[in-house]
Formats: sequence, structure tokens, C-alpha cells
Amino acid sequence: MNTFKVSYLASVCAAILTVSGCSEMPTDSKQAASVEHAEHTSEQHLFALNQVSLSASPFLHAQQTNVRYLLALHPDQLLAPYLREAGLEPKAPNYGNWESTGLDGHIGGHYLSALSLAWAATGDEELKQRLDYMLSELDRTQQATGGYLGGIPNGDEMWQQIERGEIKADLFSLNDRWVPLYNIDKIFHGLRDAYDVAGNDKAKQMLFKLGEWFLATTAKLTDEQVQQMLYSEHGGLNDVFADMYFISDDERYLKLARQFSHNIIIEPLLHKEDKLTGLHANTQIPKIIGMLKVANASDDKAWQQGADFFWKTVSQERSVSIGGNSVREHFHDKSDFTPMVEDVEGPETCNTYNMMKLSKLLFLKTGDTRYLDYYERATYNHILSSQHPEHGGLVYFTSMRPGHYRMYSSVQDSMWCCVGSGIENHSKYGELIYSNTGKELWVNLFIPSTLNWQQQGLQITQDSQFPDDNKVSLTVNRLSEEQSSESVIHIRKPSWQQGELSFTLNGQAVSAIENDGYYSISHAWQSGDKLAFELSPKLYTEQLPDGQHYYSVMYGPVVMATKVHAFANEKLNFVADNSRMGHIAAGPTCPPEALPIMLSEPEKFIADLTRKPSQELAFIADKNVAIAKQGIDNTKSTELIPFFRLHDSRYQVYWPQQSKAQFTQFVANAKAVEQAKEQLRLLTVDQITPGEQQPEVEHDFKGEGTRAGVNNGHHWRDATGWFEYQLSNPEQKAVALRVRYFIGDVDRHFSINLNGEQLAAVSLPVGKPTDEFYTIDYPLTEAMKKSKTLTLRFAADKDSVAGGIYGIRLINTQ
Repeated sequence: MNTFKVSYLASVCAAILTVSGCSEMPTDSKQAASVEHAEHTSEQHLFALNQVSLSASPFLHAQQTNVRYLLALHPDQLLAPYLREAGLEPKAPNYGNWESTGLDGHIGGHYLSALSLAWAATGDEELKQRLDYMLSELDRTQQATGGYLGGIPNGDEMWQQIERGEIKADLFSLNDRWVPLYNIDKIFHGLRDAYDVAGNDKAKQMLFKLGEWFLATTAKLTDEQVQQMLYSEHGGLNDVFADMYFISDDERYLKLARQFSHNIIIEPLLHKEDKLTGLHANTQIPKIIGMLKVANASDDKAWQQGADFFWKTVSQERSVSIGGNSVREHFHDKSDFTPMVEDVEGPETCNTYNMMKLSKLLFLKTGDTRYLDYYERATYNHILSSQHPEHGGLVYFTSMRPGHYRMYSSVQDSMWCCVGSGIENHSKYGELIYSNTGKELWVNLFIPSTLNWQQQGLQITQDSQFPDDNKVSLTVNRLSEEQSSESVIHIRKPSWQQGELSFTLNGQAVSAIENDGYYSISHAWQSGDKLAFELSPKLYTEQLPDGQHYYSVMYGPVVMATKVHAFANEKLNFVADNSRMGHIAAGPTCPPEALPIMLSEPEKFIADLTRKPSQELAFIADKNVAIAKQGIDNTKSTELIPFFRLHDSRYQVYWPQQSKAQFTQFVANAKAVEQAKEQLRLLTVDQITPGEQQPEVEHDFKGEGTRAGVNNGHHWRDATGWFEYQLSNPEQKAVALRVRYFIGDVDRHFSINLNGEQLAAVSLPVGKPTDEFYTIDYPLTEAMKKSKTLTLRFAADKDSVAGGIYGIRLINTQ
């Protein structure tokens, strides 16, 4: 048996140990790390979530808050799309928002995973009852269909088309349905988690019944047809199929996992080429998780190294200080982070949810602490901060634009993808605090918790209030006197630690061996033994990755942020409504004169920060800081607190840094840029970025013979046939359509039509453009101006191409 498969099954057995009685797997399946730079020799194994209980901390609070959120959701409403598609009568109407606009059922799949994780983490029987009820109803649904489970509207018709090889794929649609492969991926993962996390054997049966249906549906498709389907967002299907192979030992699922791996994304990674700019970020990350699992199952070192290259590229070159990546859901040019600090739609929580999964897999395979450094940073700063600590609302976009804010989900109204991943996130804090290599324990994260290590007859309680206090202790108790108490405990040395760690055992100094990022202490542990040490986090700044003069303040792994007061008596709404785009913080941006500016070199700024004498971590900046509207010499002090504690406010994670001489000009330049943006905003009635998912879905994109892509960071769409959108003109103020073109598109002929009437016959290039990207305004007819809804269609002339179209804007004046 493949050694990684042994390791994986060990983790599965640990996960369901107390439920199914699975015995501990062999621990002698050690092999050299397969990622080329790794020096570690032992694969790590996870403990089951039910072996780790959190103690009082922000993490325990988040876990408890998430349980309340889960129990506030109504199972019958989540089940309604599945019953409807099976021809059964739903017991309640399905939820609105994304659950009734084409992605019906996706939250139901996430809910299975979330309930499984939360029950394993807490032991709350009400969660188990919910899970059992969901599975019972889904089983009834699956019996009615003969195998299929899904809430995709009119899904049966679509799957029949696919079975016949009739495939019409676009970036975010497949056979005119909104990302159906992504949708069904969620129920696959939900059933998997109900089995290997919650130990439910019925879920395993349902999972493989769904798998048999999927194998039959895709059996006649060629590899080329499958790759054509994978052009559409499809989640981590290769990930879950690899897991099904690990669970069943059925080679068909390993073959399926490789077949559903997206070659056009994988090939550049095998050659260590970064071709990610412009791609939809969270479409790609799950593919790489699956790529790594397929590689581990088949001992494919090239794929393992390709997955690691992706991780390194995204985590080290494309991510910001909170651990997040992407703007408007897409990877931008990694040499230019300007969109990150200018756009309000910053890192998406789903991306980090998946990057942490990838980091965990790479760590378990190699033992390399680089993956833990990222995982820890993302945990504190993106995941923990993405949940409101009171009502439990979840965040989609965490803006990095200085002075902006976040929107939180409403439990009954918001059914976004980041709600689906979010309800899973806050039950997983215990998954990687500890790991083991058989009889040796590895302490990876400094989160207060208790580990019940039944296999070794030990209980370890970690006491810590980090980052508020740096003291950490591990207290050992024997669970069994019959087992040997001799064991090695390895304590991670984090990359942010200043100097070496010193240890005491029961108050006496004890030596530790440092190796590969850990301190190792071997001892015959007795009940009451207390191993203690004190962390020394570095206080430092981290520059925006492209070298622009924006700096994030870090205390160890923790981002320190400050509140921003943009307008007097401002009252913002931080909870989303049920609108399609309610997850975007679409309020006014902060004027540059209201932003705190760092007025010294970063090292000087850090040196002058003062630790606030409070129980919770905070620093005061009362030197080298200025806010223009207060005056360069009259700025009051600013408080910096952990970003995960900053809610219901505008905030600043990245500080603009200028000298006093540059300060006035910086503010003036920034104001000019913002005034130009504001003028364009006031001109705009409606707008679309062709080729981006959310704008196209929101505007009811349709098309034939169309494709989309990215040109030097600019999204476009064209067609040999046609494509169309629905534009809104609710106040009937629009007077013209502004279209953006690329100078390199020549000899292309097409028509632009509004409500079936030709607006323009276009031949590219239009005129004699000099700019690489240029815009043309097309005046509307009087009839068009009076229409509140405009169907905009671009149609290619015979043997020609419509577009590329790089931007569409309905404007109210020329």
C-alpha cells in the first residue's frame, strides 16, 4: 500500500476513532519528504477533532458563536432544493439569495461538513441530531433519484446532456447553469466529512452511491470532453475523488481524480511557471489540493513539487499580511499590488480557507514549519477576523484599502460561498494545534487546549493567552499507568520568535534539542509534569509585497490594525441585506485626508510604539503619525489592536508611509485620484467587467460561441457567436453606452444591440487609438433611454469576432 495512503487512513481512523472503533494505524510508514526542498523525514498525523478541546480564548469564543449560527439555520430550507430536484415535496421553501439564483443547494453541502466538524469539536448532541436529520432526508432524496444528489435547477436535464457529450462550458457556467460542478462538489465533500469526521456509516454509503452515479454519467466522455467541462469552476472534485480512493481502495476513483484534474492549470506548475495573473483565485486553489492528493496517492513527485510551487507562489508572492490573496476574486499582477490598496473588494475568505487546507497537507507530508507559519498567520488574521464575535456574521471580502470596512452575513439572508466555507472554518481551530509521528508529539500552535492522546495514554493541557501574554505551559497527565510514559514532545520554534526559547520542567531548567524548526524534549512523563516556556514575538513592519510604501504592523504572527474615522457622525451598516451583491462594502471610500500616515522610516515608527498597559494586546502610536485633516503637528495618538478584535468600524491594516516633506503632496495626489474615481462613479448608471464571475452572474450573462480571458491583468470577453447581459437603468438617466477595447484587436466586425435594436455596427479598431486600452461612447436612442432594463448583446458578423470587450459602462452624461 502507498505510504501516504497509510498515513491518510491513519488520520481517517483517528477522526472516527471513538465512533467506529477503528484501531490505530501502523506508525512505521515513514518516508523522505517528497517536496524537493524539505529536509524532514517523518510524515505527520492529525489527531481527531474530538481529541482536542479548546480552552477559554478568542478561538473557543468563535467556535461557540459558530455553533449558534449553525443552529439558527433551518435544515428543511437547506434541503428544499434537493427534494425539489428529486421530485419530492419540500417541507419548507428554500432560502433566497444565492440559494435561489442558480447555486441552489451549495450551502446544504457545506452544512453537512460544518455540522460534522462542529459536533466532532464540541460533542454537542444537538449538532449530531441535525446531521442525522440532514442525512436521513438526503437519503430519502437519493433513493428517489437512484443515486443523484443535487439542488441544481433542472439538473436532470443538464446531466443527461453531459452524459450524451453535449458540453457547453464557460468560466462560471456549464450548460447554462451556474457552476454546477462546483455545486455538486459541495455535497460530495459534505458526505465525505459526515463519514470521516463524524463517523456516520450511512454517509459513506450515500457518498459512494453518488460516486457510482457520477462514474456512470461521465463514463462515455473523452478526456478532452472532461477537460472542456473543467473550464467551468468545479471546486475540488479531484480532491474528493482522491479521498474516495483512499477510503475504498477502488482504483476507479483515483483514475477519476486524475481525469478531473485541470491540465491547463497544472502544466505550467510542473515547469515552475506562474501563469496565475488574472485567473479567478478560488477556482484554482481547490484544484491544487486535489492535485497534491492525487500526487501523494500515486507517488507522483512532479505533481507534488508543482503543488508546492503553487503554494509558494501564492503564499509568499501573492498574499498580504493577513494571509489572504486576490482582488475582486482574481489574482492580480504580483508585481503591482495597487489594486489591493485601492479596490474595496480585497482578499476573499474562501481563498484562505482553501490555502490553509493546502498548507496543512504539505505540512503533514513534509513536517516543514514554513507551512505552519502561513497557516498560523492566516488563522489569526483572516479566518478569526472573518467572524463577527457577537452575532456570528461572516465576511466575504476583507478589504485592504486603508480606511474601508467589511460586511457581515445575515444568518437567514446571506447564502454566499464564504458563508459556506465560513461555517466550517470556526470548528477547525483544533485540527493542527498538535500532530504526531506515532509516539512523538508535535506542538504546532500556541492555542489553549487539551489533547486526549488515548493512543499513548497521555493528556496534555496547553495554557496560553497568546498574544496578550507570552507565557505558555504544557501540563501532562497519565491516562493509563499500563502504557509507557516515555515520549518526545517537540515545540515549534516560530519564524517570528526573537532569540531562543528556554524551558523549565516542574520549575527546573531543562535542555532541549533544536532541529528543523522544533525544540525536542524527551522525558518519562508523569502526571502533573509541567513544561513551561515564554515566547518573545518580534514587533516589526511588513511591506506590501511589490515594494510600494505601504506597511503592515506585525506582532509575531498577529496583524495590528487601527480604527479609522472617515466622516463625522458616520453611521455605516455592517450587516448585509439579501441582495445578490450584499457581501460588498459598497459605501463611500475613506478620503485620504482622514487616513493615518506613517511619517518616518518603518524601523523608527516601530521603535516609538508604546505597549499599552492593558490585559489585551495594544500599542499606542503617538509619534511619527499624521492625519491630514487634523494637521501634521496636531494629530492625536492612534491605537493599534489585533485585527481579529477590530469589528464594526473602518480600519487600516496597511499604513501609507511618507516623509514629512512628501506628506502634503501624497494627500493632494491621492485626493485627485479619488476625485476622478468619484466623478466616474457619479457618471455610472450600471457597469460590467466582462469575464469576471460576480458581475456576469449579476447581469444574467448568456452567450453562444463565446470565451473569456485576461490580457495583462485586464479581463475580456469575445465571441464568434454572441453574448449578452441585462443592464439596469432604474431612473432612466442613462444617455450612452461606454465600451472599452484593446488596441491589438483588429479586423473584427460585430454589432452592438440594445433591446433588439442595433446601437452600432463596429469594426475594430475604432478610429485611430493611441492608448493600449481605449473607450468609445455610443449615444442611446430616445427609446433606449426610457427603458429601465436594457438587454445588451454583442453579435459577431459572419466569419468574424465580437470583441474583445474589456469594460461596459452605462453612463448618464457624455
